[in-house]
Amino acid sequence: MLPIETELCAYTVESCRAAARAGMTRVELCASPCEGGTTPSAAAVRMARSIPGLELAVMIRPRGGDFLYTAQEFDQMRLDIEYARSCGADAVVLGLLLPDGRIDTERTAELVAAAGAMEVTFHRAADLTPDPVEAVGDILAAGCRRILTSGGCQTAAEGLPTIREMVRRAEGRIEIMAGSGVGPSNARLLAATGVDALHFSARRERESGMRFRNPRVSMGGCAGVPEYTVTDADEAFVRQLLAKLE
Repeated sequence: MLPIETELCAYTVESCRAAARAGMTRVELCASPCEGGTTPSAAAVRMARSIPGLELAVMIRPRGGDFLYTAQEFDQMRLDIEYARSCGADAVVLGLLLPDGRIDTERTAELVAAAGAMEVTFHRAADLTPDPVEAVGDILAAGCRRILTSGGCQTAAEGLPTIREMVRRAEGRIEIMAGSGVGPSNARLLAATGVDALHFSARRERESGMRFRNPRVSMGGCAGVPEYTVTDADEAFVRQLLAKLE
């Protein structure tokens, strides 16, 4: 049995299956890796839910960009939560901020209530607050089960000092899960901070099978986003990381 929980950030149903084959028991299902994760499709949620032995957390994020949501976007999040619950998801993952960067505690609490028996993870929007350590109390007050964080830095390894402080501030009342840049080379170091879980994507870019390619077209109009690669999880990477934690 692993001394710390692990969660795979999965962008495809096949990545969820790879996680299960490797021995993981929890995934966070998202779409849009180039935007940092958005709400997955209805079909993906249903298909992932059908994988035996796998706890399913569903990302609730209506778009990329910031975490300051309009009333309409908030209603969309609530409906997505209701759908995830109807599919039997175990958890939802969300994050809302106020214009000054603080946690939107009131609306977060509303979505926690909408989640019912599902657990709620507050995602890395916490890293975009003025003080992630102070944010722990606000997220706890909103009723969330855990916080996904890189300690306010690009990677969890860079944010180690802040992650340690967040663990101390949590005092076991809310789980702290380290994520971003987590791999076999630093898993033990991050686990030693006292976090409750590690979150990682094991992401790989798989070359497209397309023989004909048109390099003049970018479907989203965003420079640097590849049209002829597919993002999924590297099962061997997952196994290596889990082995480091045994």
